Amino acid sequence: MDRGRIAVVAALGTAQTLAWGSSYYLPAILAGPIARDLGISTNWFFAAFSASLVISGMLGPRVGRQIDRVGGRQVLCASNVVFAAGLALLGASASVWTMSAAWLLLGIGMGLGLYDAAFGALGRIYGSNARASITGITLIAGFASTVGWPLSSLGLETIGWRETCYAWAIAHMVIGLPLNLMLPRTERTASSAGPTAKPFIPIDRTMVLLSFAFAAAWTVTSAMAAHLPRIVEAFGATPAQALFAGMMIGPAQVGARILEASLLSRFHPLVSTRLACLTHPIGACVIGVFGGGAAAAFALLHGAGNGILTIARGTLPLALFGPENYAYRLGLIGAPSRICQALAPLAVGLLIEPMGKMVLAVSACLSLLALIALMVLPRVHSDDVVVPALAE
Repeated sequence: MDRGRIAVVAALGTAQTLAWGSSYYLPAILAGPIARDLGISTNWFFAAFSASLVISGMLGPRVGRQIDRVGGRQVLCASNVVFAAGLALLGASASVWTMSAAWLLLGIGMGLGLYDAAFGALGRIYGSNARASITGITLIAGFASTVGWPLSSLGLETIGWRETCYAWAIAHMVIGLPLNLMLPRTERTASSAGPTAKPFIPIDRTMVLLSFAFAAAWTVTSAMAAHLPRIVEAFGATPAQALFAGMMIGPAQVGARILEASLLSRFHPLVSTRLACLTHPIGACVIGVFGGGAAAAFALLHGAGNGILTIARGTLPLALFGPENYAYRLGLIGAPSRICQALAPLAVGLLIEPMGKMVLAVSACLSLLALIALMVLPRVHSDDVVVPALAE
């Protein structure tokens, strides 16, 4: 990777760390204090947060079309402005309505500025050679929770939640915006000067199977992010073991992404994506056989699969379909995933009460269904690179 590309990956990866840390990972730290000060239930807060994820998913195709037309630089820079406005409004919230309006803005910001937009920007810049760059930004932004949670906690303890929101808003303008401005300018497409014409992308078998596979996999990811400690405790893990298991997910994700950048990079992304869908069911079997003492092993296996799936969300569509209309295609494929991400914590939370630890069988089945969808993909190829079958 040349120096210019390394600089782009470093800048975009850092901007993505800021974007994730100040939006998706914000509720884990600030939901309780904000709800108490506003006199509302945390359920209202998380309902607004879930609605913001739905909004971001619905915006995905439109954002992708815009990136295909004018490049990702403008879109990602706009996301910093919207993020800053949403965080400032959240900090100034005095009621459930202003808080909800803030999450509406933050949902738009997430639609404009998280991974799908960043992947689309890299596809627009580097075309079919964007795989290494996509992996690179996920390696950096994989530490978003590691950085974001302590910073939000520090702000909460020292300056309060309102000022913490203001600080994140300022960070978008003085750090995120300049970093995204470092992205290379890309040539506008012929359609960018006139009215936007929606490109024709057939919703064929491959598109449907990919959308289903990613939606099923990200349902599991979102559910585990919300409920993993509670689930492993149902298997007999102590609170300390559950906490340690949760801490293992981040390092497992980064370790798996390093593996993807090195050993697995020689294979088609479909191979690593199929393998990633296997790790959660294997982990479920491990904790099912050995009990709560194996909570860390389960978390490591789950986290490793999740780390590779994040990369595959960008690299697999690029490898299968090529760079033409790449960002728009990402938006179409990713929209169901975003909606499932929003609904999964509530849905799985409702299942835990009657099912207990057996809820892990449901998540394992979802991962296996994602694997089956990937196994029956037609042999699509881009740039004369044929998709290999894993069993061959």
